[in-house]
Amino acid sequence: MNAIVQDAASQLEAAARAARAAAGQVARAPRPVKDLALRTAAAALRARQATLLAANAEDLAAATGLTAAYVDRLTLTPARVEAMAQGLEEVAALEDPVGRVLAEWQRPNGLVIRRVAQPLGVIGMIFESRPNVTADAAALCLKSGNAVILRGGRESLHSAGAIHACIAEGLSAAGLPAAAVQVAATADRAFVGAMLQAAGLIDLIIPRGGKGLVTRVQQESRVPVLAHAEGLCHTYVHAAANPQMARTVLANAKMRRTGVCGATETLLIDAAIAPALLPLLVADLAALGCGFRGDARAQAICPGLPAASDADFGTEWLDSMLSVAVVEGVDSALDHIRRFGSEHTEAILTEDAEAAASFLNGLDSAVGMWNASTQFCDGGEFGFGAEIGIATGRLHARGPVGLEQLCTYRYHVIGTGQTRP
Repeated sequence: MNAIVQDAASQLEAAARAARAAAGQVARAPRPVKDLALRTAAAALRARQATLLAANAEDLAAATGLTAAYVDRLTLTPARVEAMAQGLEEVAALEDPVGRVLAEWQRPNGLVIRRVAQPLGVIGMIFESRPNVTADAAALCLKSGNAVILRGGRESLHSAGAIHACIAEGLSAAGLPAAAVQVAATADRAFVGAMLQAAGLIDLIIPRGGKGLVTRVQQESRVPVLAHAEGLCHTYVHAAANPQMARTVLANAKMRRTGVCGATETLLIDAAIAPALLPLLVADLAALGCGFRGDARAQAICPGLPAASDADFGTEWLDSMLSVAVVEGVDSALDHIRRFGSEHTEAILTEDAEAAASFLNGLDSAVGMWNASTQFCDGGEFGFGAEIGIATGRLHARGPVGLEQLCTYRYHVIGTGQTRP
């Protein structure tokens, strides 16, 4: 083991052991204590806005050679700082998920069995450019009774550190251990490697970033992983769609923020309405700066579209680019999504309730939407206060991951002296 790797392993072990000790205290903390920490941290974010923006300016100054969408994810503004503060307050206002009785039943022998929610323990969060993840993850982990170790990318190192200082102020005010929320002081990849090997010290790894990061985590981790590989989302404009709604919703789904995982990457449109509606949709998005890749049928309707390959339909653009395909009804749209999609979020735009039901029930994806922008796939929009990420796997959690999804459960068995024959 070389010196860098050994040093990273030592740093991680110290942080994880401190986090595990803190997790026990946070798990037992009553709701008013956790809420005080969150509200104090929110006030600190507002009070230190100038400091946060200055730290972010340092990160942005070093952000060379990055796409506009990536820079957008990295950027803090006064409005985004306020949104972080509001997110902490919204999480504080939510019910405490710890200790909830999820189910209860009585056996014929009189035993009462309860399934009770409890924290997962120590969570390791690995993220890239978005500094607001520091606040969101801290809030959700703290309220759900978990400790968290956050490792951000080097692009957001100064911003994440400034946000963490506000979280630490909240923990101190509530009398909670500082180790409950830790941010790695290094962006060295060796620290990530140490996190992935920390079975027994970290209970769950959550990667939040590009495909390369998520793939590495899934391949190397000895710790359970909650992840999604990509956000290759589709909007399907059905033959019975309201044309004006389709134009409005698609523009938002694609162009509101092109770099978020809930942004629509592929437009599917029924052949029956494509000749009339597709040119309008393309013109709307082109006016907003969007580029296109279209299949042969889309090109026949809009001759100026560049050709789309299978690789294009399998690409999460995270930018001002949209793949376009003409399909023949709901089954054809579902076939395309199953072939190219990432099981994240898909939307159907239609006034036909039966078609909508067929589409939603036919999806394998974590989130299906009817007459709404795919960019609503977000923990805050779901009423979770914030999210720690979007899960597209089949186990434990799917879709936006909020407080409930950061809990597991145990059983309480209450008897009156029963013995087993």
